[in-house]
Amino acid sequence: MERISKHISYLEATRSNTADRYGIKNTPNTPQLINMKKLAENVFEPTREHFGKAIYVSSFFRSKEVNEKIKGSNSSQHLCNNGAAIDMDADVYGGMTNIDIFNYIKHNLDFDQLIVEDVKEGKAEWIHVSYVNKHKNRNQILIMHRQSGKTTYEVYTPERLKELLAN
Repeated sequence: MERISKHISYLEATRSNTADRYGIKNTPNTPQLINMKKLAENVFEPTREHFGKAIYVSSFFRSKEVNEKIKGSNSSQHLCNNGAAIDMDADVYGGMTNIDIFNYIKHNLDFDQLIVEDVKEGKAEWIHVSYVNKHKNRNQILIMHRQSGKTTYEVYTPERLKELLAN
């Protein structure tokens, strides 16, 4: 099968334990593959090349059925209409942190949405980033954290991220 980019295989981009568990087909169509390749080429690969280390892809494409099973947002850019979001986790292979990835993307790359996810105990659990295209990206930056069992998204400020990382 084809590659999404130099460092992301098709199987890695469509891998889903939920799809496997429920026998769900998690296959992108041609427009979705095009979006996935744009994201990989414009965000993932420059990040990977900058750090010179492998970065774990924890989630990329999600079919509508997979998204429903995981109770994902209907507006998720991972979802079948887009294929335009990726979750990366530097902790799996080491050599950098998720905050390092977040800061690199924030300061150096064009993106639609960048979310530092599940911030707690001095670290971020993963980084979510999406890419639409060069002239339509919003460059929106958010922080996701859990408070009293509830997931909260808020607009990024350096002070707020520092505060959450300190807790």
